[in-house]
Amino acid sequence: MMNRIKALLGAASAEESADPGERIQVATCVLLLEMAHADETLHTLEAQLVGDLLSRRFDLPQKDVDELMALADRERHQSHDLFQFAKEINAHFSREEKLEIMDTLWRIIYADGVLDKYEDALIRQLATLLRLTHREMIDAKVAVLDELNPGR
Repeated sequence: MMNRIKALLGAASAEESADPGERIQVATCVLLLEMAHADETLHTLEAQLVGDLLSRRFDLPQKDVDELMALADRERHQSHDLFQFAKEINAHFSREEKLEIMDTLWRIIYADGVLDKYEDALIRQLATLLRLTHREMIDAKVAVLDELNPGR
């Protein structure tokens, strides 16, 4: 993985140089990290949620997850928009897989117990970019809230 990461860093962008599997990993990680940073504070639990999803989804050891997160964070800072990353996910993920990402996005939002206006705007944008309906986005939100606070 380290050699692939180094090769990606030497290229103009991860999208131009990585194989499709790596581009999907980077794209997924970028969207998750963008949400984790939406309120300007990356909480430990948010970083843990991102790492857990990446590890489970792509069957990566922690070392590779850390490298992927570092690469994706650089890609996130160099990018002007999220469309290129959502496009990659739309091309390779099923609706169920995209709903899994939506579930994780809501978990990241509620990791600090608060939905702020920037997170709210970003989740709506990501739902649209991932071609998910408003209903699917809200259903994922309600499921996460019910799990986090069963007696609400």
